[in-house]
Amino acid sequence: MAEPTTPEAVWSEKYRPRSLAQMVGQVQIVPLLQAYARRRSLPHLLFAGPPGTGKTTAALALAQDLYGEEWRQSFLELNASDERGIETVRTKIKGYASTAPIGGIGFKLLFLDEADNLTSEAQASLRRLMERFSSGCRFILSCNYSSRIIEPLQSRCAVFRFRAYAPGEVRILLERIVAAEHKRADEEAYAKILEASAGDLRRAVNLLQLAATYSDELTAESVKDVATTPFKDEIQEMVELAVRGRFDEARRSLYALFTDRGASGEDILRSIHSYLPALPDSVLPLPEKLRLLDHLAEIDFRLSEGASERIQLETVLARLALPRASSR
Repeated sequence: MAEPTTPEAVWSEKYRPRSLAQMVGQVQIVPLLQAYARRRSLPHLLFAGPPGTGKTTAALALAQDLYGEEWRQSFLELNASDERGIETVRTKIKGYASTAPIGGIGFKLLFLDEADNLTSEAQASLRRLMERFSSGCRFILSCNYSSRIIEPLQSRCAVFRFRAYAPGEVRILLERIVAAEHKRADEEAYAKILEASAGDLRRAVNLLQLAATYSDELTAESVKDVATTPFKDEIQEMVELAVRGRFDEARRSLYALFTDRGASGEDILRSIHSYLPALPDSVLPLPEKLRLLDHLAEIDFRLSEGASERIQLETVLARLALPRASSR
């Protein structure tokens, strides 16, 4: 009987730094967290920033630097997206925060990921717990949007704002992984991964692993085959077709992104928004760019409310094609 094969580890977890010293980027944040770890003292913390910028990694690495091998005994991670109501605060969070810490440091860590998904009532209850149990438990809150965290919570935390990674910082980690996994990648492959990830380190690593699944030689085409995020040349081609009044061809390009690429409406919308400033004025003059930005904001809201992705994205193309069509 054949032995079961060991499943391939997720690279974003396999190569997650185990110490703050191993982190790349966030050079304004990591040294401060290292100082907290050396002094064995820290306030409540609030990590805010886009996905894939190292917030969870920083919390885990800080815990390991503080507590060493036994760090899991003094660290609890919860995700507010799973349980966002006040009962979670009153039961799980209160139960953990109220117990005595283990070891000689004198406090435990509670990491609450995606804290901006907590209801306002739950955040108010959390504020009271942070005040009551601060002597034996430090809270680390992580969020994508700090504006969704109530001011009384923010005022009780040292706020760290994580920024999207620079291409060079992402490249450093990608090269480490490629070497460790005995793969090879050319310059064009790296460029495509960096373009598709847009500063999201986790997305970049996941895309690298997906492309490496099919071949040890990573090229621009192998990356493009597995990426779901539209690339600049695809968006520019689609926009140019619409601007020239060739609406049917632009719509076919849009459908190809949905069906062939597997892109979501949100991904396509974000790509149009990201690449819009780089479009030459000869393709889309500034006044039309401004009008389109206003329309993209409305489409973003409609998609968040559950509107049809295809119909809403078609209205973007129609907005671009309309002036040409009406002038005929």
